[in-house]
Amino acid sequence: MTAFTIIETDWVHDAGRLAAIRRTVFIDEQGVPEDLEWDEHDAASVHFLAIADDATSIGCARLLPDGHLGRMAVLSPWRGLGIGRALLETAVATARMRGHAMLQLSAQTHAAGFYARAGFITVGAEYEEAGIPHVAMQKDLS
Repeated sequence: MTAFTIIETDWVHDAGRLAAIRRTVFIDEQGVPEDLEWDEHDAASVHFLAIADDATSIGCARLLPDGHLGRMAVLSPWRGLGIGRALLETAVATARMRGHAMLQLSAQTHAAGFYARAGFITVGAEYEEAGIPHVAMQKDLS
């Protein structure tokens, strides 16, 4: 079992650690243009950071004030170990606690099964975002 912790944080306190993970996964690995990765939503969002026992930052996600979940990423060596699931469960619990009736996200199509296993349903047709195929998904939290 891989030992890690999920913390709730914000952009002011952890921009460096959050940005490093997102740069590695989205910009470097997936080729997302840098100007599309950084936006005004970071400052207003609740962020979640997965931290290994050796204090290495290994994954992240963010919850926007309107109930959209996004920017979920786990560094390559740490994938398949339950970190993404733990980030998602933490975000869902936080969204419920904050009174959101619905959680929405834009999933890369290769990750749609991951979200479906967590109770998200696909809404609408596939579309392209930053040159990557996506589907809109949502989960009723009521």
